[in-house]
Amino acid sequence: MITVTILKNQDIYKGFDCNGHAAYADSGQDIVCAGVSALVINTINAIENLTDNAVDAESNEETGEIIFRFLTAPNEAGKLLMDALVLGLEGIQDNYGSRYMLLNIKEV
Repeated sequence: MITVTILKNQDIYKGFDCNGHAAYADSGQDIVCAGVSALVINTINAIENLTDNAVDAESNEETGEIIFRFLTAPNEAGKLLMDALVLGLEGIQDNYGSRYMLLNIKEV
């Protein structure tokens, strides 16, 4: 199962952690894993390349772990991109179930 934990302090995003593999289908055929990966990687790339937000991102391809943190409070563009990530992940969880992907919103 993929677990994505969104870290927030009230309405301010602090970052997110993404761990695991969906195991929805065989490697190369797993549309849940592909969907989550595309959303997460695109969000990181968009925030890094299209906004002025200071961030830190680390990944481990073997374990599927991605750690992403805002180093300062995100601006409106960063918040919008994070809102879009959450919307997309909620859609995957609603369509495929929490057996394959679990989204948590954690107050920090």
